[in-house]
Amino acid sequence: MKRRPLTEDWLAVLLGLLLFGLALASAAGADLLGWAVSAKVWTKLAASLAPVSARYAALPGWASLLATYAFLLVLLSCGAALMGAPVRRFAAAFTAVFWAGYACWLIGHWAYLAATPDRQAALGIRWSLNLTPEAGYIVALAAGLALGNLKPGVAAALQEAVRPELYVKTAIVLLGGALGATAADQARLAASLMFQGLCAISAAYLIFWSVAYYVARQWFGFSREWAAPLASGISVCGVSAAIATGAAIRARPVVPVVVSSLVVIFAVIELLVLPFVAQTFLYAEPMVAGAWMGLAVKTDGAAIASGAIADALIRAKAEALLGVRYQPDWITGACAMVKVFIDAFIGVWAFVLAWIWTTRIEPRPGETASARTIWERFPKFVLGYATTFLFVLALASGWPALVPAVKAAMAEAGVFRSLFFVLTFFCIGLVSHFGRLREEGIGRLALVYVVCLFGFIVWVALAIAWIFFAGVRPPVMAA
Repeated sequence: MKRRPLTEDWLAVLLGLLLFGLALASAAGADLLGWAVSAKVWTKLAASLAPVSARYAALPGWASLLATYAFLLVLLSCGAALMGAPVRRFAAAFTAVFWAGYACWLIGHWAYLAATPDRQAALGIRWSLNLTPEAGYIVALAAGLALGNLKPGVAAALQEAVRPELYVKTAIVLLGGALGATAADQARLAASLMFQGLCAISAAYLIFWSVAYYVARQWFGFSREWAAPLASGISVCGVSAAIATGAAIRARPVVPVVVSSLVVIFAVIELLVLPFVAQTFLYAEPMVAGAWMGLAVKTDGAAIASGAIADALIRAKAEALLGVRYQPDWITGACAMVKVFIDAFIGVWAFVLAWIWTTRIEPRPGETASARTIWERFPKFVLGYATTFLFVLALASGWPALVPAVKAAMAEAGVFRSLFFVLTFFCIGLVSHFGRLREEGIGRLALVYVVCLFGFIVWVALAIAWIFFAGVRPPVMAA
């Protein structure tokens, strides 16, 4: 019997849990990932690379980088084989994607781009753009956009390794462990975030989808086949929701593909704008900013990336203007928490729509929606995120003495999380073809997107985030 290929969703869970387990081994004394390369803010490029663990301090930075590349190449090539992809083509394409992405990551760590005001004197510089090292994400996105739109042949040659959903979902699985380690010292705050996140996305679902569907149907005259996936793509969770909705209502394949193109393009626009808006106006309400990114920015990659950029920008500004040093990852965590709840509801929403379509709108003899629909549409990487988060939280709660070691272990896993985020940014750029809007003749669809997203959803998302997260603060770092 022929084995069914593994889906990207399940592969992300396996990759994330494997890296999580290898990193966690250091808490038991076996430092299996400490050789992984960690980038530092630099003025001299030669000093920018070093192993993440002090136990491997003797390893040169360039050797650490080569080891990291070789490890990911083998790991992801095995994953490609499990998915039934051509391994040799994947390996060649991944090599190009990795080195291009890491070059962007290093450029983003250049001191004149990344250094925050408190680091400038130590680095011997008088000014910087104060973008923090997460500037590497923006550089990767810009490079991907340039390559994908100016050299589409090169982007096409790399398509086997251009898998932004795989990379971001693996990163989110690892993010669960990092948030669990952080939440170990702040259990009450973590529980509050989970409850508020659930309330926030429940409100968003009830409002966003119905309004977007109404606008598409009544204002622009689209059929149900177009209006439902478009409403899900605009209001719920981008590409995944559009595809799940299209499948649930038996739409033609072209429908979710076209909607997904819109989703990716507008997600890039949001990604480039909203984190900086949040830094300017929400630095005193950091958790509102994080939840806003999760509610407003579509696609997992763009949303989590926006949360990561907003996290770094807001922490830097809060320290400079308010003298407050917030712990990292909590703003990103608020974004991820909201986004994960949204993702978890995709399966439920697909089931609801499938039931409505098969029983009310387009009933067919003998066809009914089953509970299996929920499982098929449910994003499996959410299970990985929950596993790493709850495991670390339970471990730290049961053995408090292990907390420092667990945090160090999650820092090692964080190296790979950052790498997967960089690859996500670069790949999002590669697949974002702005000419597609004109070529596919979807101007009216784009207009629906503009009206709903920027005329309504972005601002209502901000209001919902403010209602549920105003006054909530990340923990402050010890002096």
